[in-house]
Amino acid sequence: MQYFPLFVDTKALSVLIVGAGEVASRKLALLARTEAIISIIAPVTTAEVDGFEAKGRINVMRRGASLEDMQGFDLIYLATADEQLNIDLAGAATQAGIWCNVVDNPKYCRFITPSIIDRGRLVVAISTAGAAPVFARSLRARLESWLPQSLAPLFDFVAQNRDKVQQNVVDAKDRRVLWEQFFELNGDRWDKNTQAHFQQAMAVSQTKTQCQGMLLLLDNHIAAQWLPLGVMPLFSQLDCIYSDITIAFELNELLRRDAERKAIPSFEQIRLNLAKGERMLIVAGKAELAVLNAEFPQAQCIKAGSL
Repeated sequence: MQYFPLFVDTKALSVLIVGAGEVASRKLALLARTEAIISIIAPVTTAEVDGFEAKGRINVMRRGASLEDMQGFDLIYLATADEQLNIDLAGAATQAGIWCNVVDNPKYCRFITPSIIDRGRLVVAISTAGAAPVFARSLRARLESWLPQSLAPLFDFVAQNRDKVQQNVVDAKDRRVLWEQFFELNGDRWDKNTQAHFQQAMAVSQTKTQCQGMLLLLDNHIAAQWLPLGVMPLFSQLDCIYSDITIAFELNELLRRDAERKAIPSFEQIRLNLAKGERMLIVAGKAELAVLNAEFPQAQCIKAGSL
């Protein structure tokens, strides 16, 4: 992974864009949707830039940029038509310890801006590290059609109720289960029933009813690409993953990252975990899984293409 994805809090973030052509204007249009403090240096500006300036959204300096300008900012975008000037300015920014992006020249970029899907608090970033931007745009188009606009007000609602959940549901696992129940009831909708679905999930959490445990058994020889689609939601709910062998990277990528990874416990410990409502996955060889399945007939055996 050459580029590690980060989400930066734009409150009080100071950003400089050098250039005011078509490419720079596209960067500006995106950055203007954030809370960043934006400055532009360019001898000539476009109507779009002038519009943002008239609204007081940006600060514009109508002149050429110099090496001395590469200081006092958190991020810098270089988008002039002069490639050598961009490179020289990038060098000055790097020396000043400022992250810099040179448009269409990844060799001199300290960071890149991914293709973005914006649903308010839900933001999806897509990048091919500059290798295939056409594919990134195609994938973005597919995701845009899949993620409804209702997600923006829905996640505003969730954010507004997080403190209430924190105060009323002490245990972190119980809070996670509450939100799982809410989204199972509500889905991705934002409508007149959303509040009722939240109250229903809260009421269930207050009853202190013990969640039913879950035990999944998976043969370590099954390749990740042959796993059934229906198992993916279960993988995202796991509390613990047990295995005495190294789990294949491709499989591990599909499992809940926050789940604990441990060696396979005793039968007695598995029973205790189930009684506590733990959701577990055991990855082992066929012989060991056969013994486990005989001991725990309620376990769900994951097979290639089926659950």
